[in-house]
Amino acid sequence: MRSQVCIDASLALKLVLAEDYSDETQAQWQKWIEEGAELVAPSLFIFEGISAIRLNVARKQITVEAADLAFHEFLAQVREVRLLLLPNLLERAWSLAKRFKQSQVYDAYYLALAESLGCEFWTADEQLYRLVHRVFPWVKWIGGSTARKQDG
Repeated sequence: MRSQVCIDASLALKLVLAEDYSDETQAQWQKWIEEGAELVAPSLFIFEGISAIRLNVARKQITVEAADLAFHEFLAQVREVRLLLLPNLLERAWSLAKRFKQSQVYDAYYLALAESLGCEFWTADEQLYRLVHRVFPWVKWIGGSTARKQDG
C-alpha cells in the first residue's frame, strides 16, 4: 500500500507562487513523487488554492497575467492530488476547530482528514503548525523540514 500524505493549499501554492519556502516545497514534492506517496487533500483544497491566487491579485501582490499562469500551474499540480470527502469528516473538523479555538473550519478539515487516514499532514502555515503540532506530531511545517528539523 502506498503511503499517504495530506497536504493543504498553502503548501501547494508554494509550487506556483514565488514565496518563502518555495524551493523546499518543490524538493519535498519531488521526494513524495519519487517515493510514490499518494498526495491527498479534502475537497476544499482546490477552491482554497485558486481563491488564494485571486486574493494575491486583489492585494496587488501579483499581476493578472501571473495569476493566470499560477492558476493553470496549480490545476496541473492538483491532478497529482487525490481529493477526498470521508464520512464524519465535517463533524470531526468542527470538533477540532472548537478544540483549537479556530474562527474558521478550513484548517481543521485538513487535520481531520490526516487524522482519519493516519498519515502526515504537511502545511506551509506556520501559525497552524505551532498551534497543533504538540498535540498532533504528525503535522509538519515545510519551514521545519530543513532549517528547523529538530523543532518538529
